[in-house]
Order: sequence, then C-alpha cells, then structure tokens
Amino acid sequence: MKAVLLHEHGPIENLTYVTDHPTPEPKAGEVRVRVHAAAMNRLDLWVRDGWPGLKLPMPHIPGADSAGVVDALGEGVTGWEVGERVAVSPARVDCAGCEWCERGQENLCDHYHILGETTSGTDCEYICVPARSLLRLPEQVSYETAAAAGLVYLTAWHSLIVRGNLRPGETVLIIGAGGGVNTASLQIAKLVGCEVMVVGSNDEKLAQAQALGADHLINRNTVPEGNWGKAVFQLTKRRGVDVVVDNVGAPTMMMSIRAARKGGRVITVGNTGGPKFEIDHRFIFFRSVSVIGSTMGTTADYWDVMKLVFAGKLQVPIGAVYPLEEVQAAHRALTDNAIFGKVVLIP
Repeated sequence: MKAVLLHEHGPIENLTYVTDHPTPEPKAGEVRVRVHAAAMNRLDLWVRDGWPGLKLPMPHIPGADSAGVVDALGEGVTGWEVGERVAVSPARVDCAGCEWCERGQENLCDHYHILGETTSGTDCEYICVPARSLLRLPEQVSYETAAAAGLVYLTAWHSLIVRGNLRPGETVLIIGAGGGVNTASLQIAKLVGCEVMVVGSNDEKLAQAQALGADHLINRNTVPEGNWGKAVFQLTKRRGVDVVVDNVGAPTMMMSIRAARKGGRVITVGNTGGPKFEIDHRFIFFRSVSVIGSTMGTTADYWDVMKLVFAGKLQVPIGAVYPLEEVQAAHRALTDNAIFGKVVLIP
C-alpha cells in the first residue's frame, strides 16, 4: 500500500513515500479502513523531530486524523458493512478495563494512544482501528472535512466544554488565530454564546478569525511593546476575561494568567512555544484563577463534537491539500506557519 514512513527522527527529509508497504490485516474487533483523506497536526512535526522518552518501532507511519470507507472486518465485528463511509477517531484505547475507562475518562488511561504518536498512524492507504473508533460519515460531509476536524475539534471540545465548563455569556480569549485547536475553540465558544477575543500574529489571520465569528481582534505585533494583555484589559474595562485558551505555553502563559478575571480560568492543552516558564504565583492564588490542563478527549466527546460538524454548526477551515507523495512539502507548509486552517493529505 501507499504510506509515509519515518525511519528515524529528524528533519523533513527523513520522511519517505512508498507504494509497497504491507497492507495491514484487521485483528479481532478491528475494522480496516481505506483512507480517502488524512489531516496533519503540529503533533506530526513533534513526532518527526522526536523528544526524550519517545520510543517508536521504526519505520513509523505518522498522522492522527483520517476518514474513508470500511474495507474489511475483523473477527467478531458487527454493525458495520464494507463500503460504508466513516470518520476515524484520532484516539485508540487498548485497555481491558481500568478505573479511568470505567469512569468514561479513557483519555486518562495508561493505554490511551493518539494515532501517529505512540502507535501507527493515518498517513497511508489503509489503517486498522477498533470498531468503536468509527463514526458514520453522512454523504453531504467530505472526507477532507471529517479528517481535518478530528483531533483539533475533539481537543477543543473536551477542554472548553468538559474541563472548562464554558457557559453562555462568558468572555473567551484565544491566544493564536490560525491553529486548528484555536479555530475550533473560537467556533465552539461562539456556538455556546460567548464573546470571543483573538490574539494573532498578522491582520490576514485575524481577518479569517473574524470571518469565523471572533468579536475582537488583537494583533500582537502592532500593540505597544507587544503587550496584548493591556489591550485585553482595555476591551474588558480592566475586568479581564472569564476564560483564556492558551496552547502556546512558555512565552504567553504568564500574560494569559494576568488577563483572566478574578475567579477566571486559563485552559491549556499544549505548549507549542515551550513547556517551562517562571510563574508569579500571586496572580493565581490572590485572584483565585484556575489553571486547567486538558488532554485530548473521550469517545463520547468525539461523537458529540463531530455530529455538530456534520450538521454544519461548526466549520472546518482547510488551508491546503496535498497528495500523499508530497508529504515533505506539506510538512514545510505547516512548519512555516503560513497556512490558516488544516493541511490535508490525499492518498
């Protein structure tokens, strides 16, 4: 089958496209899906680069998101037929039963995997996944849209709705205009009925965020001394916002904490700018600010948010589409941070 292979961690050139990789066979309880679209995330860049402690069998197939058609059924699988259109959850749980799975919090399970991160991924022609990972894809929804939505909408939904307990009428500040989780968070917040502010790096990305519903735009490169926190206080009459979505980490987290109102919440699902920073604890305890960590989401979360995507209530911006054999060009485009929306690969 066609596949993208990573033989060792490192630069983009370490990714190779092949047409003769062995086609996987579904095990008991699994379904084989012929991939019609796979979507990229910044996770793909980090996996390619590698990090301390990450140990993957090589060659490794990257990619977390996909959609396609059912191609074969493993032993014991019922309720699915070959040829059905499906979206594939980016998460895989190989657990016989633990306290987290029993509580419906499988994203905290020790055996919870993100496809393409700690297990084989979606940048290929065929994948095998547990039948419970599939969601029927309506005819009116494209494979590209379903694939592009997966990881980022699951992550945004779980962080804002489940962990963040977002409520109508609240003010939400999103740090970053063009990333997948940020565009998903913006739309989810607007769907709930919130007022949304977005901090972005240029006017073009901010204009696209405005088209998705952002109420207030802050260009961090044009505000005095880059202090977008001061702009937030001016917009909120020095009150601060109810909720901050900050997935940048080290460069912005302290300013995000300061931008939250008394009793506000700061939600983070990642650290694209770095994991370690100095914190002034007074801005947390004295102002009763909650810093909330969130990781991916559950199968129920995936179903909930994807049904909103299927209904057209949440849009999925797609910035570029590449054939699978041009995976290196796709990685460069994502690395350059020049694209608004998701990057999709077509096998």
